[in-house]
Amino acid sequence: MLTKRTYFIPALIACIAFPAAALAATGGAGDNERIGVADATPAKLAALQRPVVSFHKTIRVTVAHIEAARKARARRERHKLYATLPGGVTLSTLDAIASCESGGDPTAVSSDGSYRGKYQFDYGTWESMGGTGDPAAATESEQDYRAALLYAAAGSSPWPVCG
Repeated sequence: MLTKRTYFIPALIACIAFPAAALAATGGAGDNERIGVADATPAKLAALQRPVVSFHKTIRVTVAHIEAARKARARRERHKLYATLPGGVTLSTLDAIASCESGGDPTAVSSDGSYRGKYQFDYGTWESMGGTGDPAAATESEQDYRAALLYAAAGSSPWPVCG
């Protein structure tokens, strides 16, 4: 069982070692010199800068890998879930429309708020395809399904620029 004494010795060593290291970094005091707190200069931490930068880069790269794996897994699931879409619409057709309409972002909202979600549905069209609530709040797979229904019913005309 760890007690307070277990931590006392390392804490005591740290209290002695760090001020001594700070004095050594500033050159110490000569025979007739006195160093005051105002005269002390902090030790340079340049030696730690490279490992810190490297650590931050490692974190960014790892997060990017995790995000890429998550997106790939979501794509695979989406392809399995919607192997057959209504009206024979292909996912590649829907992906092209979504990429043009919203950059593929299922939470996208137009600047005036009228068009929402991956396929930029307005509320009326969304509800006519059986959707409820905010299209941008719906899951990506539901947005894909509702867009496939709309494409099967009306072709590419609901997306005059991107269809």
